[in-house]
Amino acid sequence: MSRVNPKIDLVFKKLFGSEENQDILMSLVNAILPQHQQIAELSLKNTYNVSDYAEGKLSILDIKAQDENGVLYDIEMQIKGTGFYGKRTLYYWAKMFGAQLDYLTEEERDLKNRRGYSDLRKCIVISLMDFVFFEDGKYHRCYMLKDRENNETHADLDYLDLYFVEMDKFDVGLAFVQTALERWIAFLNNAYHYTNGTLPKELAQVKEIKKASAKLDVMYFDEKERQYYESQQKFWLDEISRIQEMTDKMEAAEKTAIETEKALVATQKALAETEKAAAETQRALAESEKAATETQRALAEAEKAAAETQRALAEAEKALTETERAAAETQRALAETEKALTESEKAATETQRALAEAAKALAESERAAAEAGQNSKIEIARTALNKGFDNDSIVELTGLSLAQIQELRNEAKL
Repeated sequence: MSRVNPKIDLVFKKLFGSEENQDILMSLVNAILPQHQQIAELSLKNTYNVSDYAEGKLSILDIKAQDENGVLYDIEMQIKGTGFYGKRTLYYWAKMFGAQLDYLTEEERDLKNRRGYSDLRKCIVISLMDFVFFEDGKYHRCYMLKDRENNETHADLDYLDLYFVEMDKFDVGLAFVQTALERWIAFLNNAYHYTNGTLPKELAQVKEIKKASAKLDVMYFDEKERQYYESQQKFWLDEISRIQEMTDKMEAAEKTAIETEKALVATQKALAETEKAAAETQRALAESEKAATETQRALAEAEKAAAETQRALAEAEKALTETERAAAETQRALAETEKALTESEKAATETQRALAEAAKALAESERAAAEAGQNSKIEIARTALNKGFDNDSIVELTGLSLAQIQELRNEAKL
């Protein structure tokens, strides 16, 4: 592959910074700018000149240009990133913006013209970067002055545009490229692989890319340019190797970190399991101690209960002895009682018989007395009848009824 690499700033300046290639530069710039800012003309302000380079006048190989509206451009290819690249970009813009009032052209000096703030033109810095600056997947972006809260812009402040194209992030295959910018990035990333005859059709659709490819085929370097290119090419290849080495180291470190993290997770898990087991052991120990305490308390209670049982047993034995003695006394008393009861029952029988006889005798006495009384009353009544007493007087005297008295009167025929 004898093709030169357009990412080397010398090649980039010779390819895009030559008068004959202004159309190539304008195609690249329009691919980067939004549709509403497309330009129709672009004139170079610092064209590449071999003699200037040989004399050491081109220490910075950026490209300065101006469009038909007076907007100024600073276009640069950068293959190595730095920690202060953002400040560097702002410095380029500030230097380009401020320089508009810092000096006069010979024509302006001859006319004794002066410039004021009203003469300031918008300045745009375009950075084509072969490294990653923003930590995301976006490879094309623009910064400008806006209101922080509502993104509002103001015409008097619309003098700064910073475009960043991170070519190292671009990974779209040729079969999927669609925009002019995608085709330009694909070309710049791989131009040194192609000749004009092998340029893929997906890239050859842009005539300026096809022209740029042809220019690279015939690009010539003098000895000093060749030395510079080879040193820059070596630096570029070394940078790629360094980045690849860093990437490999980062991948290895990431793999180690993943393994370490996995080991740490496993260790943490084992530690958690150990802590859990220790907690379980502690809990089991506490339960055992509690159970031992409960066992000792139960043993003390059992001993106390055994003592109480022993005492109760002694009391029970004593009570049993007393009970047996009382039972014997009761048995003896029962025998005496049974004997007394037998005697009582016998006496009761005799008494009952005597009572029955007494009752019978009483009944006979009462009957005899009644009969004697009745007979006595009748005798009295008969005597009274004989003496001429009237019936009422006899009733009152004897208590007999009138009928009884009348019967007695009839018997006596009185």
